[in-house]
Amino acid sequence: MNTYTKFLVKTYLFSFLNVFFIFFCLIYILNLLTELEFFKQTNVSAYFPLYLSLINTPMFVFEMFPFIFLISTQFFFNSLFTDDEMNIFKYSGLKNTKIFSILIVTTFFVGILIVSIFYNLSSNLKNLYLGLKSNYTDDKKYLAVITNNGLWIKDIYNENILMINASSFNNNELLNTYISEFDKNFKIIRNIKSQRIDITNKKWVIKDAEIFVQNNKNVVKNLTLKTNFDYKLIQNLFSNMSSLSFIELIKMRANYKKLNYSLTEIDLQLLKLVSFPIYFVLMFIFSAIIMMNTKTFRNKSLKITIGLFFSVIIYYINNFFYVLGTSEKINVISSVIIPLLILTMINSIFIRNINAK
Repeated sequence: MNTYTKFLVKTYLFSFLNVFFIFFCLIYILNLLTELEFFKQTNVSAYFPLYLSLINTPMFVFEMFPFIFLISTQFFFNSLFTDDEMNIFKYSGLKNTKIFSILIVTTFFVGILIVSIFYNLSSNLKNLYLGLKSNYTDDKKYLAVITNNGLWIKDIYNENILMINASSFNNNELLNTYISEFDKNFKIIRNIKSQRIDITNKKWVIKDAEIFVQNNKNVVKNLTLKTNFDYKLIQNLFSNMSSLSFIELIKMRANYKKLNYSLTEIDLQLLKLVSFPIYFVLMFIFSAIIMMNTKTFRNKSLKITIGLFFSVIIYYINNFFYVLGTSEKINVISSVIIPLLILTMINSIFIRNINAK
């Protein structure tokens, strides 16, 4: 590796780590304030909110990485301009495109490490965070998971315990469902079998219910069963994809498919993860272009402000298309690719004369 390459990579990574640390500390403080508010009337150890904030912070930082790359790129180029190192490189025959190419490759590989290592670590910590905090929420007695055997729900209603297994979904209905109802001492009350259950609201309508009490069987055309779940709540239970690692997302997708459950959100999460290294590269290029076009500005704060302004616009564009994809107004691939294409086109317009800067 050439000396100038080592210098560029080292300086760039140093800038990146500094910005990363700043973001981590700021997000940790904000998380801590939220946890302190949540536990203000709960008797817990003083260290518990500190610990929860710590394990919850990495996933929030992961979501902020595009902007961490943008701001760290600004600080990197600002340091080169301040020490007049860009002109030294230029007089030595090192073109701006060469500098860009070195840092693009660096950004791409750092992006791969972030997605493959940092994300998986963050998702495991997020899962731990959700598990610990659920002990202090009102819904700790409820549970819903999707496995190879379909959807499993544990519910407690009027001190009775419901264990529910459904093989698949169809709109607002559970299909091929078996329900076991127990009292608070786990003594069986009855078993209910049905091919179709309407779960539009929390008062389920069980169609052609086969009710088994001891050795007796009874069939009811429309049996009502009150629960704490409805279709919307069940959907929301599985909307937090950030607590699943990459491998777990793939396994969960297979289970969703067997259950005939919507794959939209999980496909969006997978595509977002796969595209993140490219997104990081595009953000680096975008930030570098801003810095190259504003290098004559003496006010450093103005340069950073310009970058932050455009980063907010990029964030809302991404969020807009993400919502369109989640609501299935456009297909999943388009919701991820279109913002990247927009950013690519903007970069391609302004990067053409970058060597003259």
